Amino acid sequence: MPSLLVIPLSFSDSRYLAFPPPAWSTRWYAAYFGAVEWRDATRTSFVAAILTMIIATVAGTLAAYSLHSAQSRFTRAIYATFMLPLIIPGILIAIGIFLLFARLGLNNTLTGIVLAHSVMAIPLVVITVASGLKGYDMNQEMVARSLGASRPWAFLTVTLPQIRISVISAALLAFITSLDEVVISLFIAGGENATLTRRMFNALRDEIDPTIAAISTLLILLSVVLLGLTQLLQRSPR
Repeated sequence: MPSLLVIPLSFSDSRYLAFPPPAWSTRWYAAYFGAVEWRDATRTSFVAAILTMIIATVAGTLAAYSLHSAQSRFTRAIYATFMLPLIIPGILIAIGIFLLFARLGLNNTLTGIVLAHSVMAIPLVVITVASGLKGYDMNQEMVARSLGASRPWAFLTVTLPQIRISVISAALLAFITSLDEVVISLFIAGGENATLTRRMFNALRDEIDPTIAAISTLLILLSVVLLGLTQLLQRSPR
C-alpha cells in the first residue's frame, strides 16, 4: 500500500508530498525528463543494468549448467557459495565491496557498479536456470556429443534452446536487480556515475522533492511489467 500511494503523489501539483493531492498535475514528470542530472543518472542506471544483465546471465547460466552436469560431492557446497550474496546482509556486502574497490580504484566507476551488481544478480540467475535444467533431459546433449558435437557446441545448439525461457527470465531478473539496487550504489556509485537510486536517496535526504514520486512510479511500473513478463515466459510452453 505505501508503494501504491506513491502513484497519486506523483501527479500532485503541490511542492510537497501531500496525500490526497490538493491538485493534479504532471509537472513532476516534466521536471524529471527535463532535468539533466536525472537523465544522466537514468542513463547510468540503464547502462549498468544492461551490462549486469549480460555478465550475470552468461556467468550464472554457465555456473548452473556446470553444477547440474557435475553432480559431485562438492556440488552442494559450491551452490551454497553462490547463494551467499542472498544470505549475507546487503550492508555487509556493500562495505566489503567498497573496501576492495577502494584498493582497486573502482569506486565511482561504471565498471565497479557493474561488477558489484553482478555479484548480487548471479545467484538469481543460477537459481532460475538451475530450475529450468531440472526439467531438461541431459541425454539429449549426450546424444549430440556421441554424434561428434563438442560439449560447447552441444550446449549451444541442443541444451540452450530448450532452457531459453529460464535463461530469458533470469536475464530479466538480473536487469531488475541492478536497476533497483540502492545499498551498494550508495557506497560505490557517485560523481558522474551516480545511479538513479543513489540520486533519489540524496534528493530525499537533502530535500523532499516530489520528482522522486514520479520516478518511483515509473520504476514500479517497469518492475511490474518485467516481472509479469518473467511469469508469462515461465508459464509459456517450451
